[in-house]
Amino acid sequence: MTRNAPIPPAVLAAARARSEARRAHDWPTADRLRAEIEAAGWRVIDSGTEFRLEPTHPPDTEAAGTTRYGRTESVPRRLEEPADRPATIVVVVAGELGAEGARELERSLAGALGEAPPNVDAVVVVDGLADDGLAAVQGAVASVARDDRQAEVVATSAVLGQAAALNIGIRRSRGELVIVLDPSVVARGNVVVPLAAALGDPTVAIAGPFGLVSADLRRFEEVAASGTAREAASIQGYLMAFRRADAVARGPLDEGFRYYRNLDIWWSFVLRDEGQGRLPRRALVVPDVPARRGEPRAWTATPEAERERLSKRNFYRLLDRFRTRLDLAVGPSSD
Repeated sequence: MTRNAPIPPAVLAAARARSEARRAHDWPTADRLRAEIEAAGWRVIDSGTEFRLEPTHPPDTEAAGTTRYGRTESVPRRLEEPADRPATIVVVVAGELGAEGARELERSLAGALGEAPPNVDAVVVVDGLADDGLAAVQGAVASVARDDRQAEVVATSAVLGQAAALNIGIRRSRGELVIVLDPSVVARGNVVVPLAAALGDPTVAIAGPFGLVSADLRRFEEVAASGTAREAASIQGYLMAFRRADAVARGPLDEGFRYYRNLDIWWSFVLRDEGQGRLPRRALVVPDVPARRGEPRAWTATPEAERERLSKRNFYRLLDRFRTRLDLAVGPSSD
């Protein structure tokens, strides 16, 4: 018995074969077929000699030599490999792209990679875009990539959300640092070196040019460094850098954060938190990072009421974990 149609014919055939294997008490075959069904994004639920199929996550798909992944765990992981380059730049592309969006991505990548030290690479995560959007991203990436500034495109088969897309980018990272870059940010020079210098201090957990301060973890204000670095409660996700090793130890990001807003605060707190009663590590707003910030497409493309709803949902998720952690607060007057 099945429901939640349409079920891919191969999945349905595997489920029927598994049912026959169970009747024959061929448990190794039944277990192997269950694993195949689950890898395709479906859950088989037995009821006596009958069964039903329910989707667990979008399936992995392949077309024209491109694999689209249905969940973070399907993406091949590099995090057990030693970091072999100074930094990996992670960019998430989501929503309706269009020609202007492709140009924006190209400008952002060209600026970030063009002035970066040798062997800095990029991972561009395409979150659920249609085939034409994926092709546009692949074209934009190909136009800026070279042997000494490689860029990889990883695509999902459905929209998984901002946190999942960042987890995918981190899984593919090869750099000692992970630098998250929103396509709305255009680098005007080398952004890697000043961020890497800030993270050379082991007391700094996360760094970037745009920060947020808060005295009570309820109201947050934007802050930028002026001439000298300054402390913040969190770094804004338009451009933020952290150690890959910390992402492995503290991650993954909570994939309940499907929208981008307030995820950067949550992640900053996760990276800074050393436990109740211990001095937190720092979020550092770095001066003179040559980058210009625009409005992210995730903001401009989302209706105002929906932005408000999704932002509040994320903020409640943030408070669920950190509402009592005033030790993580850094107020507007803090230095």
